[in-house]
Amino acid sequence: MRLMIIGHLEGYISAAGKIALQRGAKVIHCEDTEQALGALRNGKGADLVMIDIKQKIGAFIETLKVERIHVPVIACGIGTDARAAVKAIQEGAKEYVPLPPDADLIAAIFEAVTEDNNTMIANDPAMKQVLLLADKIAPSDATVLITGESGTGKEVMSQYIHRKSKRKDGVFIAVNCAAIPESLLESELFGHEKGAFTGAIGRRLGKFEEANGGTLLLDEVSEMHPLLQAKLLRAIQEREITRIGSNEAVKVDVRIIATSNRNLEESVSKGEFREDLYFRLNVVNIRLPSLRERKGDLPQLAQFFIDKFSEQNGLPPKKLSAAAATKIQGHHWRGNIRELENTMHRAVLMSMQDEIEADAVHISGAMASNAPAPAANKAPDPAGVSPSTTTATSEVKNEGPVENLIGRTIADVERQMILNTLDHCLGNRTHAANILGISIRTLRNKITQYRDEGIDIPEA
Repeated sequence: MRLMIIGHLEGYISAAGKIALQRGAKVIHCEDTEQALGALRNGKGADLVMIDIKQKIGAFIETLKVERIHVPVIACGIGTDARAAVKAIQEGAKEYVPLPPDADLIAAIFEAVTEDNNTMIANDPAMKQVLLLADKIAPSDATVLITGESGTGKEVMSQYIHRKSKRKDGVFIAVNCAAIPESLLESELFGHEKGAFTGAIGRRLGKFEEANGGTLLLDEVSEMHPLLQAKLLRAIQEREITRIGSNEAVKVDVRIIATSNRNLEESVSKGEFREDLYFRLNVVNIRLPSLRERKGDLPQLAQFFIDKFSEQNGLPPKKLSAAAATKIQGHHWRGNIRELENTMHRAVLMSMQDEIEADAVHISGAMASNAPAPAANKAPDPAGVSPSTTTATSEVKNEGPVENLIGRTIADVERQMILNTLDHCLGNRTHAANILGISIRTLRNKITQYRDEGIDIPEA
């Protein structure tokens, strides 16, 4: 946990910093927003910013957006000035914290920022074998490729490996290669010099330099453009990078962990992914089993989410009933842990009994546990939606008999299919793309098209 504090507030905000240090956070203090922006541009990353309400919060947050620096901002002020608090939230702050700081409140904020990142449940034999391998290779500096279906917990596993490594005191930086547009990903990874391109208003260090001495996670690396793959290969081989707009090579000491929910060997054979980069990343391969392959962990995972969302929503703690557990065990869990998490969140809110009853566990299209598993690494159909989409989407919403499709265009059916799946996934783009059998980039393009047509899209 890296905390950046901006401003003074008569020493009260420093007290918040001391609480953070006691909780194990790394704290950096900046006099004002200009100093803070300089630190962020130069690789002094932060997981959370606490800022004096007297600072220029709106301008600061707007600059963060323009420069694509993603970090939650919390405003702090002495006492309970409601007007100032509202203004800070309107300007983009995630929360307003009154000072003097309350230790429990500060701890709750840190927990909210870092939640779900440190929980590893592995009692099923299939998952125990995975942990044994992870424990064995974690102390090394070997590059690791973590594969598995979407929602199986690949980022959680990468953080587990980092915490078990000799770099555990260094930073852990994650970059979602699928979520960042191709035109911006190179700058995000390698940084840029001032004036290197339109919008480069100052030098900014990339994630490789920010992760120096620590671990860099390249999430969904299979979505990276082939031209950028060549630069990534060089960075891994030579242990040096070159910022956009510079000819100067910069040495970096970074351990690489990459993830993919696609079959990279197939991508290599199709020319979509560089073979030399694949071998460079695949020094150690850890395949995470799908949830249906580790059903022994289902009850404990379900209870974990019940406890989490009960506390989050201010509800009394409940246990999972035997009937609900049986219902959960019988589902196919196409969306894996992410689908289970969403299901248990709904169950906590819907439950009317002393235990989480079966009726509160709303599962769309529950399948028997012996049902055939979908092809995890099936390549997308050239038209944008795979043939398996019909089955997946029929679980989401019953559109009626096939005859109802007569008279509708393919584009219309495809649009309805995508919107239904997004709605089912509570707007989660990665989960929806996995169900549909298309890439996250294809899904983003469809969403942009539909928005341009004036269609409401479920928020993530």
